Amino acid sequence: MGRIGMPITARVFQSRPVCRQPLTAGTLTSSMTLLCLIALMISVSVTATAQQPLSVDPAAEPLQQDSLARSIDEGALLERERRWIEAVRHYEQASREFPDSRHVYQRLVISRLHYDVNRRYADTSFVDAAHSMSVSQALDLYSEILANLDTHYVETVDWSRVLLHGTAALEIALTEERFVQDALPGKDPAVLHDFQQTIHRRIADRPSTNRFDLRATVAYVAEVARQDIGLNPATVVLEYVSGAISTLDPYTRLLSGDQLDDMFSNIEGNFVGLGIELETDENSLKILSVIPGGPAEEAGLKPGERIVRVEQAETHVADPEVAADLLRGPEHTYVSISLVDRQGERRDLRVQRRRVEVPCVENVHLVDPVARIGYLRLTNFQKTTTRDVERALWSLHRQGMRALVLDVRGNPGGLLSAAVEVADRFLSNGRIVTTRGRNSRENFDYVAHRPNTWDVPLAVLIDSDSASASEIFAGAISDSRRGILIGQRSYGKGSVQGIFRMQTAKFGLCLTTAKFYSPKGTAISQNGVMPDVKVDSPYIAARPNDQGQVTLDHEDLVLQQAVQKLSASNNLLSQRTP
Repeated sequence: MGRIGMPITARVFQSRPVCRQPLTAGTLTSSMTLLCLIALMISVSVTATAQQPLSVDPAAEPLQQDSLARSIDEGALLERERRWIEAVRHYEQASREFPDSRHVYQRLVISRLHYDVNRRYADTSFVDAAHSMSVSQALDLYSEILANLDTHYVETVDWSRVLLHGTAALEIALTEERFVQDALPGKDPAVLHDFQQTIHRRIADRPSTNRFDLRATVAYVAEVARQDIGLNPATVVLEYVSGAISTLDPYTRLLSGDQLDDMFSNIEGNFVGLGIELETDENSLKILSVIPGGPAEEAGLKPGERIVRVEQAETHVADPEVAADLLRGPEHTYVSISLVDRQGERRDLRVQRRRVEVPCVENVHLVDPVARIGYLRLTNFQKTTTRDVERALWSLHRQGMRALVLDVRGNPGGLLSAAVEVADRFLSNGRIVTTRGRNSRENFDYVAHRPNTWDVPLAVLIDSDSASASEIFAGAISDSRRGILIGQRSYGKGSVQGIFRMQTAKFGLCLTTAKFYSPKGTAISQNGVMPDVKVDSPYIAARPNDQGQVTLDHEDLVLQQAVQKLSASNNLLSQRTP
């Protein structure tokens, strides 16, 4: 899925002292958890490192330049209209098309900072922290985060750049109404503008060669902001924290207290929410699926309906993802929403938030009963995934499975350990994935080691939304020639994140610590995993008919191709399973 925010492949660590004992390979899991994490991670495709030069045929260069100019103009319009989430997505796509454009990268960073400050100040746990923290606590948090960057970040940290982006975050926050209303209500905009315009000049001569220099400079800016405009110093420091982190790369993020709780709930395979999977569009939140037995199903929500209001936030006015943040809340509380059905009829509901178990394995059945080809869809890699996959495989085995289609289309990733363990169910030996980081402690070679594996013919379905842990699994199957990959090139998210709990305050740090490579040494980042058989067809889930039977969906060309390939296998009638 991953339609609203790409998750990460990660490990989980404590911070200060750094405890190198992974609780598990933690991450955001299914996009069904988006009620909790809808805006936590926007998958921006460029990194904060130097851009690679674009190779352009000289004859085609004018056309390329015209296309770049049009793209910049379109992005500028979105910025003028302050449609920040759309601007981020636009520049994300532009960065893929024009990876050498410094202008596109800069506009992406700026748009992202605008979006992030609005998201933060829609998060009650972040706002509460900003109001309650002392400046010394905030500075200690800043120091703790910088220490983690220094020790664990995948690349050498450019401290001057970290300071620059933190300052940019504060400057941009002072232009956003949501921030000003909370932190500086009633303040003369001209005074704020004057202060904003002078921040860089005031710190231009201050040193920024190490993290200790940065703490001193941020403490200085916080005090100046207090004196000049009456801004809470802790709020200033938190903007420096957020800006510095959110611009390092697409996947490094500060986690507020609520987001951190959600993160670990998702690792366990459950979360507090309504039990729906969402996709954003320009003016609403589209319901893609409803978790059986959850509060949304009990309230009558249906796939295909659109949420157009959450509490007081109308999605055609506020960013839909900001509105979606409001769907979160304490267990057993209620949220007021407005829905529009397929016929355009609007209705209002109050739905209770409850703990919801997130399924990671769906549609387990024989997709071709004659050839006895099994099918299962893996929606994400979470703590329960290995267990659930094993149960599904044995269920299909009891039905006489002779071949298997394993579908990871739309799977945004999840736990690194879960991806390794699932791959280990099909690989008897050899490497599964390699991780490499700046810190040698991030260097691991994961190898298959199970004595008994499932040796049925295997087809793996992938698409452009198959990311992260899905790519670890697909890459291992492809490089080992254990199965055939069918569909589209995968997303190309090839980095590992560590989830660090901060000790100085209830915050977390989702930090890129390593990059991962397929068994043959291919970097997944930017490249993705290529299918053996390319089929451009949108994902269509197989659904039971009125009699409760699941048959091959003839509109799903990718699944059709997989069934044909497996049916043609000469080994179908002589397969052995454990």
